[in-house]
Amino acid sequence: MASILPTHATAVLPQKTLTTKLTLFRHSLSRDNLILATILILLTIGMSVFILAPLFTMLLKSLQSNSGQFIGLSNFRDYFSSSAMWQSLRNTLFIGIMVTSLVSVLAFGFAYALTRSGMPFKSLFNVLGSAPILAPSLLPGISLIYLLGNQGIAKDILMGHSVYGPIGITIGLTFWCFPHALMIIKTSLRTSDARLYEAAQALNTSPIKTFFIITLPGAKYGLISAIIVVFTLVVCDFCVPKVIGGSYNILATDIFKQVVGQQNFSMGAVTSVILLIPALFAFGADRWVQKKQKGLFDSRSVAYIPQKNIIRDTLCLLFCTVISIAIITIIGMAIYGSFVTFWPWNLTISLHNYNFSQFSTDGWQPYFNSLKLGTLVAIIGTVTVFIGAYCIEKGRCLGPLRNLLQMLAIVPMAVPGMVLGLGYIFFFNTGDNPLSMLYGTLTILVINTVVHYYTVGHMTAVTALKQLPAEVEAISASINLPQYKTFFKVTVPVCAPAILEIMVYLFINAMTTTSAIVFLYGADTMPASVSVLNMDDAGQTGPAAAMAVMILLTAALVKLGHIGIGYWLETHTQAWRKR
Repeated sequence: MASILPTHATAVLPQKTLTTKLTLFRHSLSRDNLILATILILLTIGMSVFILAPLFTMLLKSLQSNSGQFIGLSNFRDYFSSSAMWQSLRNTLFIGIMVTSLVSVLAFGFAYALTRSGMPFKSLFNVLGSAPILAPSLLPGISLIYLLGNQGIAKDILMGHSVYGPIGITIGLTFWCFPHALMIIKTSLRTSDARLYEAAQALNTSPIKTFFIITLPGAKYGLISAIIVVFTLVVCDFCVPKVIGGSYNILATDIFKQVVGQQNFSMGAVTSVILLIPALFAFGADRWVQKKQKGLFDSRSVAYIPQKNIIRDTLCLLFCTVISIAIITIIGMAIYGSFVTFWPWNLTISLHNYNFSQFSTDGWQPYFNSLKLGTLVAIIGTVTVFIGAYCIEKGRCLGPLRNLLQMLAIVPMAVPGMVLGLGYIFFFNTGDNPLSMLYGTLTILVINTVVHYYTVGHMTAVTALKQLPAEVEAISASINLPQYKTFFKVTVPVCAPAILEIMVYLFINAMTTTSAIVFLYGADTMPASVSVLNMDDAGQTGPAAAMAVMILLTAALVKLGHIGIGYWLETHTQAWRKR
């Protein structure tokens, strides 16, 4: 009997191991995992085709002649041997440093006043400080023409200097980049522990010293992130320099001139690769900042509530008032200019400039194209972004693929819009590519815009999903509830405010973007933002201002609707969580 036991045990053990493996295999082939795996594979293929392939094709094009022959680094040697190239590079760095410095100081002061003072009208200043994000980047350039141009109403302020150059570019980009920095710095200043300030007060530390040893160190990573974001936006934007830059060349405008003006696609690709370098550097620096940053607010922390201080609050009120007046002036001047019949010779107020059919055969069609583009990007982009983030964050299978997709989802943040658009030309506008039929259609505009703004939406969705208890999926699995039912019955209702925020973000950016799609539209798919650029190029400043104002008003209405619906969703979401 003793001799039989080992034989029996060795016969049973493989059978149990085989049963366990079969059970695990059947579990891995469950409907939930098959759905998740399919979505992950499709998203990975899509991101590879619409992000990596265009960038690789652009890099390959920079090593070829215009006829398609491989010439190695000859294009780069020719480019760097040009004195004009070095001048554009110097101009780009100068504008980048100037605007980044101005925006960082102004946004920090504004955010400090909103979060660390007891000044009145904070809600109003918060709205006014964020207003420039609703306007296309072309709008400040057009407004500055009316304000400080050769026929501007306030040109004497410049004391004989021309606004067409570094002065106009700096002012316009400062206006456009300000809300981006404000949002980041404001968030970092909000997370502070009141106990630190109480300790400083108990030690009789002066307010100035408290600022430098507590406030500034606590917000330093947010400030660094803001500096990186603003610098990237500045060096990669071509709209403001195109409208108000005159003959002052920067790298972004060089790409536009090489591709559109000279049809020199190889040199355009070279400039794009060079422009990609500071963007990648900024992206890497931002990732480093995110890793170094530590939570300064835990369960034992006490939220800081600023006390009333007449001197500080008055100074903050004056500072925010000056900044808000500047923002209102630039927006208001563009609106006023759009109603002037013919600047500066006929200042009669009329709707003449809004009759777009008088100035272009497209008429109002570009505006309706943008509405269609914004709606499709908002719907398709939100569904894609949120489902992709859910599969990455809550998936139970294909861990390496989920990690790969997470990396691909972050890549668009490091790619300037013009570089992505140019990559789409090289990849899709070729006869041997079966996807070439997309070129010039609304579909490619939708895909390009979703990809361009994918990262921010993805990060928003992941943040919302991380707030869900991990037990939700575990409980669903224990009661054999399909994960897709949990997704629709639990995840979507709880994350509804974040989903709405992603949708509004994508819609507004689809309405205002220019750089990423300026090379991709067709005769019937020209968006409103590109129409503004074309009308301004043709000297039709009034109609260009009118179209820019229509984009601004549409984005503002959507944002107002977002505030109302978002408040309702947040209220109902909190009630749902309590249940």
